Amino acid sequence: MSGHVSLQKTLTLALPFPNTLAEAEQDGFARQLDQFAASEFISSILLLHEGSATKPRVTASTAERVNLIRMDSWFSGIGVERMLEASATDLLLLMVSGGSLEIERRALEQLLSVADESGAGLVYADYRQIRGAEIAEQMTLNYQTGSIRENFDFGAMLYISKQAADEARRKYGPIESTLRWAGLYDLRLKVSADFPLHRIPEPLYHIRASAEGRTGPGQAAAMQILGRLDAAHPGHQAEAEQVASAHLRRLGAYLEESFSTVPAPENEFPVEASIIIPVRNRERTIEQAARSALSQAAAFSFNVIVIDDHSTDRTTEILRQLARQDKRLVHKMASRPDLGIGGLWNEAIYSPECGRYALQLDSDDVYADAHALEKMVSKFWEPPATGARAAQDANSPRYAMTIGSFARVDFNLQRLPVAPVEHRELSPENGRNNALRVDGPGAPRAFYVPLLRRLGFPNVSFGEDYAIFLRISRQYEVGRVFETIYLAREWEGNSVQSLPLGNIKSINVKDLIPTGALKERDFLFMLRPVLLPLVAASKNRYQEYKDWLRTVEIQARIKMNRAPSMKA
Repeated sequence: MSGHVSLQKTLTLALPFPNTLAEAEQDGFARQLDQFAASEFISSILLLHEGSATKPRVTASTAERVNLIRMDSWFSGIGVERMLEASATDLLLLMVSGGSLEIERRALEQLLSVADESGAGLVYADYRQIRGAEIAEQMTLNYQTGSIRENFDFGAMLYISKQAADEARRKYGPIESTLRWAGLYDLRLKVSADFPLHRIPEPLYHIRASAEGRTGPGQAAAMQILGRLDAAHPGHQAEAEQVASAHLRRLGAYLEESFSTVPAPENEFPVEASIIIPVRNRERTIEQAARSALSQAAAFSFNVIVIDDHSTDRTTEILRQLARQDKRLVHKMASRPDLGIGGLWNEAIYSPECGRYALQLDSDDVYADAHALEKMVSKFWEPPATGARAAQDANSPRYAMTIGSFARVDFNLQRLPVAPVEHRELSPENGRNNALRVDGPGAPRAFYVPLLRRLGFPNVSFGEDYAIFLRISRQYEVGRVFETIYLAREWEGNSVQSLPLGNIKSINVKDLIPTGALKERDFLFMLRPVLLPLVAASKNRYQEYKDWLRTVEIQARIKMNRAPSMKA
């Protein structure tokens, strides 16, 4: 960017002011404030604090430009309004506090120039993270219509146009004063309805962390402000749901509690249900998973379809032996080598052996008990709530999809001291709207195959479940089973742990260790500078894909709302 910013164009800097700082940290914080105050682009500084606070020990000239703004919590609706009102300029910059963050020499000029020329409501940038001698570039994502999740990562520095914020609040109402945590989330979504959110794909600052990964004073609080609401906190989730639902209504994408009738089956099925297990190189866990599926006690016929993605370890041998022992195990090799998890699922659901209902089981997990299959299938026929859906066809179930809950366990299937994952935000009342702000539908999942075959899965290995959930929930009702249905292993080999490098399908990094040369831990540590950028790039790719899914889905829902006949 070559444009030069006039010196009359300045901004207000807002940054968290930690209430408890050690003596050395207080001195570092004061020095940082003096440096900011010396910038020609910063006209005033707002210190955002919780509880009581006194101004830091800074020079007299800096003290004149510092104002304390009391926040109810990070980041309340009242606090956001106070911060906006206290800004003496049209440009407000939220920034991580403390000496751990340093801006590049031309960063503020660059930021002001882009904000001025783009007319953006919000501007953010890439950054670098420094840990000892290790320097890693952290890329943020381009914002799109579907980037409405509350955990969208803006990094640690976010510019807000006060003009855009004022126009958004005049048009859509002030930030709700009842919000204790989601005030900034509310402001962001209101601004995004009419103004672009602009990313600068250049590292404009760096964050310095200790060798153990700890950051400087106040940074944890600031990152919570700029990036995240707590997914485990029921109050945070309730507020996020309220804010996101209001945003979908503004866009015309909110769906009321009305559903289409699930289509009746057109063909006969060989069994009532099939448990689907995609697998590649799971010799340590596949036998337990398959036996768990085969041991289900159901009053109807079922089979277990395992799609083997050309395993190179003993997985194939183990499955062939199991299939010889029990004819209900259908072992199929993938027809192509380039299939993702979604493609492997398609191999199963379009196969002649597939049943009327298809249930998910990962190759390293097991069902919680012998009645999991029956619980999930019986849920499809739960009687409808009054007025919640169209008249039910006697030959078709109420739900097109059901989702259970799971408990986390270690490799030996001992439960970990964490609560089961239930995804209660995906409620019968508002689940399909809430689905647009969360990262996934939960697990395990079961599908009504006559409908699933009309849609199919995308051939990807991350987000395929989310894609089909969004599509199904747009029109059809999704049932929830909040009882624990399966046990999900937490270990070094499972799909979640291997996710960052999951797009390098044919390579297991551990297989590259020279025989007898290094211990695995030492080898991986040596590769850390190479692996970290790959991990970050992969995670960004997955998140960008999910944002794209949300974008397409929001557009489809807006179109459906404008043409109500499409709902039938």
